[in-house]
Amino acid sequence: MNNSILPSYYPRTNIHTFNIVENLQVTVTETSNPFHMPVESLFSMAARINKKRSFLFVSKVLGKHIPVNPYTPLLSGAALGLLLYREMGGEAGSDTMDELLDQAVHGLIHSLYAEEAYRKLLAARLTLPRPVVFIGFAETATALGHSMYNMFAGGASYIHTTREDIPEMESVVSFEEEHSHAVDHLCYALNAGLLSGEEPVILVDDEITTGNTAINTIRDIQSKFPRREYVVASLLDWRSDANIQAYRDLEQELGIKIRALSLLQGTIDVKGVPLLEADGRKGRVDADTGVPVVTTYVRDRLERLMVSSTDSCGEINRSPYLKLSGRFGLESADNVAIDQEVARVVEQLRNLREGSRTLVMGVGEFMYLPMRIAAEMGEGVSYQSSTRSPIHPERRPDYGVHNAYAYPSAGDPAITNYIYNVDHGQYDDIFILLEREVPAQRIKPMTDILKGLAGSKVHLIVLAPEQEGEAAADEGDR
Repeated sequence: MNNSILPSYYPRTNIHTFNIVENLQVTVTETSNPFHMPVESLFSMAARINKKRSFLFVSKVLGKHIPVNPYTPLLSGAALGLLLYREMGGEAGSDTMDELLDQAVHGLIHSLYAEEAYRKLLAARLTLPRPVVFIGFAETATALGHSMYNMFAGGASYIHTTREDIPEMESVVSFEEEHSHAVDHLCYALNAGLLSGEEPVILVDDEITTGNTAINTIRDIQSKFPRREYVVASLLDWRSDANIQAYRDLEQELGIKIRALSLLQGTIDVKGVPLLEADGRKGRVDADTGVPVVTTYVRDRLERLMVSSTDSCGEINRSPYLKLSGRFGLESADNVAIDQEVARVVEQLRNLREGSRTLVMGVGEFMYLPMRIAAEMGEGVSYQSSTRSPIHPERRPDYGVHNAYAYPSAGDPAITNYIYNVDHGQYDDIFILLEREVPAQRIKPMTDILKGLAGSKVHLIVLAPEQEGEAAADEGDR
């Protein structure tokens, strides 16, 4: 590894104790930190309102719960891609790999260098020695998996799981995430042969705690599309010795090889259980501010897939999905079209900015395209996404979630969504990017909250042809 940067980041200790809230303490012991990254550059901690799991590693490099430089989460996926390339014996020389990894780590630790590092990694035009299939886990790792896949110039395909029910399509794999508040994962592939080959499958998640999600996924894939090799890639890996042994046992049982890659690996020890309950009133803001919501339908050329989804209330949404979002499967050849359309959308949106401080938001699973768009919108732009994960907020410097705003999901009002870590007046403009048309009454709870936070204007951006939404556009505040 290039010695010009990394040694200065070497941690003083490999044991870190976090007093998260009263009656909850988590101790992290690093077992592998190959890039000597300080843990505070990767995450902070918060209490999770979940009976199955009481705490959350709040990622600083993911673009979910904390507003970040949009190049930072793109770079985090690309960095995992570099680890995979090295693990699979890519043809780039060791000096080249050391330099690229050095730049990636430097960009992740110092966000001002994230764009430069990300562009250098893409410019390397790396190709894996053999084809692979990437699967990103919803909802948190859909963009992480996409950016890892996008690191490679060829020979890769990608799909992300979803929790949306699409009755017109058949899920190619299905599994449960046992510690989650929402357990069902589905995977809809337009190309039925996406998983039918023998290529290694790369499962991408932001964090592995027990490894059971990956085990459940591998079992389901192996029962339908058997192969020899799997890789589990994550930013953080907290598996215990027993969890690691479970991987080895599964290898023996199924006759496969499972490799794990991460930026940081360690173990966690939890003491206590917090007495917390969800409170949608925490952080609530008064939306009667005079801040307008302007709805814009972006003219794009991305293909659309007209299928119907059903929410938990039984209502049907027949507006079209973006075909190249990652939800239905991608191949490396599709990346050119995505790049072109991102540039076209950015050209339209940059001119809508009215201030120097802008927040661009993805919604739920729809993260990667908003993240890419945010990255090209100029200086002073931060990115994050709404989430369905309930987290207890506390305004402390060492705590990961300072405020929380709860509202019914526009896609499914029976599900509560949250926006975290946005203060009133922190941004002049807030852009919300939607994949599909949403009835005005369903998106209003979210836009009401953002109206109370934006200093100047809230832009509701629907990535759909204008003719599909002209009538609804008139319903927005002008």
